[in-house]
Amino acid sequence: MTQPRGSRARREGAADLFDAAAAERLEQRAPLATRMRPGTLDEIVGQRHLLGPGAPLRVLIEQDRLTSAILWGAPGTGKTTLASVIARRSSKAFVQLSAVSAGVADARQAIEEARRRLGEHSQGTILFVDEVHRFNRTQQDALLPAVEEGLVVLVGATTENPYFSVNSPLLSRATLWRLEPLGDAEVRELLERALDREGCEADSEALDALVSVAEGDARAALGTLEIAMVLAEGRKITSGDVERARAGRLLHQGVDAHYDQASALIKSVRGSDVDAGLYWLARMLEGGEDPRFVARRLVILASEDVGMADPMALVVAEAAARAVEQVGLPEAQLNLAEAVVYLASAPKSNRVTVAIGRALSDVRRGAGSQVPVHLRDPHHPGGSPAGGPDAYRYPHDDPSGWVQQQYRPAELEGHVYYEPSELGAEAALGERLRRVRARTAGGTQPGRRERH
Repeated sequence: MTQPRGSRARREGAADLFDAAAAERLEQRAPLATRMRPGTLDEIVGQRHLLGPGAPLRVLIEQDRLTSAILWGAPGTGKTTLASVIARRSSKAFVQLSAVSAGVADARQAIEEARRRLGEHSQGTILFVDEVHRFNRTQQDALLPAVEEGLVVLVGATTENPYFSVNSPLLSRATLWRLEPLGDAEVRELLERALDREGCEADSEALDALVSVAEGDARAALGTLEIAMVLAEGRKITSGDVERARAGRLLHQGVDAHYDQASALIKSVRGSDVDAGLYWLARMLEGGEDPRFVARRLVILASEDVGMADPMALVVAEAAARAVEQVGLPEAQLNLAEAVVYLASAPKSNRVTVAIGRALSDVRRGAGSQVPVHLRDPHHPGGSPAGGPDAYRYPHDDPSGWVQQQYRPAELEGHVYYEPSELGAEAALGERLRRVRARTAGGTQPGRRERH
């Protein structure tokens, strides 16, 4: 039986009202981080290198000329927020998939709808895939033809290194944009905005504590603030409320302890005191420190303070950092402890740190800007001419695996950046480099035929 037209219209109108009411209630009940999500580029806190006035990503978004992109950054850096702003700014349809729950069928359906939309309405489609690294190779390959022909503009968000987690063909057709963790001043600005919006107050120590525990993660900062607001019961929020919001796992010696304990850990490991390193590691973890922060510091230390005296140090530190992501606490404390023991026991050298500093100094003063002709790509007009006097010499063509050849701009010849120490594996490396440098200075030329 056919329903009267007026009855159908009333039902549709009622459904719209119910949908609107549901959306309003969901907005009221949404977490603070969701309620605080910016609606415009100017409201986004942080990422000035991408979104500041005249910055590249901002220009593309404002002109609605964004091409396929991968947004890479730690949790809470604003990837989903940026995607929502793109959706508001673009004339294209915006379709969102979560790689956590979507499969190949969902991706193909979205692509077919994009094709129909383009044919029927001449409207393009932005396909936003959150957690794109969770798509397996087959799922990512399903997106490739649509991206390649321009049927969809893919915007993928990932916390994982896309060079390892995104298929190379897909990555080569997208622009990679790196989002950085928010700085302390930016987290504080975000918290102050939230307090103003919610009509609440917090004392200076509480704000310091909130900034400290956030570690550049906007979502974590707002999540802790929301709990602290409830615990404060309408009064001004204190650092005690923040500590209770973290289930007592705050920096017990005050906000300065975060920096002091991190400094003590690094200096103990640098000083080869294994037991002190383990003590400060335990102190930080027991105080509620983010294990990812500890892991990052150890990865830096492996190159900065151990370096080539034990090249395996970086491998161990990176393995511990990966284990933290995969395992989590409490088990990951074993991985971090192993890294601390290895790094503290390893021979130490900062010669890599010194070397890159010297090289950067030359680069920043503009020395040697031109690539020598024989090192250039030979496949373009300005490259090395095949068989010419400046042709590149292929070291593997010599039995020794080495040929006399200039590898840097002439004005930088003789500049020594890296000077190995006599510690650990670096001692043997230093002896090898001394032999190579002596042959270079002597002008020996054992080269054979030319190779490009």
